Amino acid sequence: MSVLEMKVPSPGESISEVEIAEWLVSDGDYVFKDQAIAEVDSDKATLELPAEESGTITLKADVGDAVAVGAVVCLIDTSAEPPANAPEVKEEEKKEEVVPSPTPAKASDAPKTEKKDSYAAGTPSVAAAKVAAENNIPVQRIQGTGKDGRITKQDVLAAMAAGFDASATQGWGGSRDTNSKKMSMLRRKIASRLVSVKNETAMLTTFNEVDMKPIMDLRNKYKAQFKETHGVSLGFMSFFTKAVTEALNHFPAVNSMIEGDHMISHNYADIGIAVSSPKGLMVPVVRNAEQMTLFEIEAEIKRLAIKARDGKIAIEEMTGGTFTITNGGVFGSMLSTPIINPPQSAILGMHNIVERPVAINGQVEIRPIMYVALSYDHRIIDGKESVSFLVKVKEMLENPVKMIFGGKEPEEILLNL
Repeated sequence: MSVLEMKVPSPGESISEVEIAEWLVSDGDYVFKDQAIAEVDSDKATLELPAEESGTITLKADVGDAVAVGAVVCLIDTSAEPPANAPEVKEEEKKEEVVPSPTPAKASDAPKTEKKDSYAAGTPSVAAAKVAAENNIPVQRIQGTGKDGRITKQDVLAAMAAGFDASATQGWGGSRDTNSKKMSMLRRKIASRLVSVKNETAMLTTFNEVDMKPIMDLRNKYKAQFKETHGVSLGFMSFFTKAVTEALNHFPAVNSMIEGDHMISHNYADIGIAVSSPKGLMVPVVRNAEQMTLFEIEAEIKRLAIKARDGKIAIEEMTGGTFTITNGGVFGSMLSTPIINPPQSAILGMHNIVERPVAINGQVEIRPIMYVALSYDHRIIDGKESVSFLVKVKEMLENPVKMIFGGKEPEEILLNL
């Protein structure tokens, strides 16, 4: 018998242990090489653990166990033969990725498996969660048909159309029971970092409001053509990212961080975009956002958000940011004070858009207004810089043409001012 000891690989620098979040196989199962056998949590991300060889697996750790990097997490008997009814799909899938078959495979020939490939299974999309919440539909009772078993908006609508009885799960059950659940390593690390920020920084928040009408008019006019040309939707986040990069160019202290007794300033803008995932809040980073166009920013945000949602984002894609943007508006937040993402020194908070009466040229008009908040570390960012930075962001958003011309009006470019 030939037994392979599978050890926990190092997921990244400074990470010494991981936690078993979920076993995707059972003790004694036959696994194929490169098959995902477990999901492990580090203090930075959730990663999949692939089998190093094919064989029968023996688990050496339980869900929730903290396992040191380099420790044995399971054994694989590589001399074991696959069971007769095992779906031999892994090797064939690998070959098909390298050399595509000239004859398309029939759907009926595809091997069927009920194995859960991703914890996306049973997780609703943002649109599905919104519809379910509005109609008091418990998503855990809906079968997802999206990618990796994700629950789509259409799944929720189909359940409602079929006469879904949500009354059975609504309201309190009358019990005084309590539930205890250990926090994941990622959640514990987030908690520790948040407390550290509150205790170790001189954090203040300044606020402003943005008239979103110019951007909304621009989106409504060009969104169909934009998607047809670039293949991605034109959202608000690209406008905010571009406005932030222009403002950071004018106020470099906001794009700085403290290291010992030095202030490190960056001549580039790596913008972290906070996104919600099944494992909690993650902040993937858009590198060199100052050099990107709107469609490039939209495409990169979409790519990173999908990877974060599916638990496939790499640690390298979430480290090294110089500034962060978070959008609580998608959940209905009117106003908040976002917490700085260390070691950065500032974070911009977006909120929901509400029609409010405002004075325009001496007349009261109803405009779509968003409140924005900038939390900053007062140790290296003065009040003047923080307020001026947020005013610059406001100016950019209320005059989107300025973003195209580097913060200047077209007339100023023409006159070389």
